[in-house]
Amino acid sequence: MGRTSEFDHLVTTEAELRELLGHPSEMVVQKTISQLDQHCRNFMAQSPFMLLATANAAGECDVSPRGDAPGFVLILDEKRLVIPERPGNRKLDSLTNIVSNPRVGLLFLMPGMGETLRINGRAYITRDPSLLERMEARGKRPLLGIGVYVEECFLHCAKALKRSQLWQTQSWPASTDLPSAAQIFHDHANLPETTVEQVEKSLEESYRTRLY
Repeated sequence: MGRTSEFDHLVTTEAELRELLGHPSEMVVQKTISQLDQHCRNFMAQSPFMLLATANAAGECDVSPRGDAPGFVLILDEKRLVIPERPGNRKLDSLTNIVSNPRVGLLFLMPGMGETLRINGRAYITRDPSLLERMEARGKRPLLGIGVYVEECFLHCAKALKRSQLWQTQSWPASTDLPSAAQIFHDHANLPETTVEQVEKSLEESYRTRLY
């Protein structure tokens, strides 16, 4: 008999999942709130890095890293925040997804802290000059912002970061164990007329002159 899926021994129902993994505690269920309280605001004010999860109308997903000085995400009130759209690679995966499907998930990280802040809600692409002006950095104003209307937020426990030892420098791999980013980009792009050295030079120039 031929294979009917990419994997075997699949779990396909919530009932199976619950039988295997159980149910959350009352505290886990109750910890989800629907607005940015002072704890959420404090966390975001000290976070220099977040992950933005989006999906298009077909359900095809993407996760994009976003980072800047701590507090780079603008908090308007208990239900609204704005993420500055800094220069990127112009693929616009997150933005085109939001155009077709506004549902987003955010994950904020704070260096040295195992817990993370998760926020789910609806996203909007804004050109509001009064908001963009407030997110100016190094003399550069973003062309767009991603406004998010908060529907759920909660602190996620530290188990994943403790298991990964993400903030423990002694667990970090030696950079010499990996090929350079330029080598990886070169191999993935498969551009025979471009050398690794040219890719390296282009990356360095981009990081030096086009962060904002």
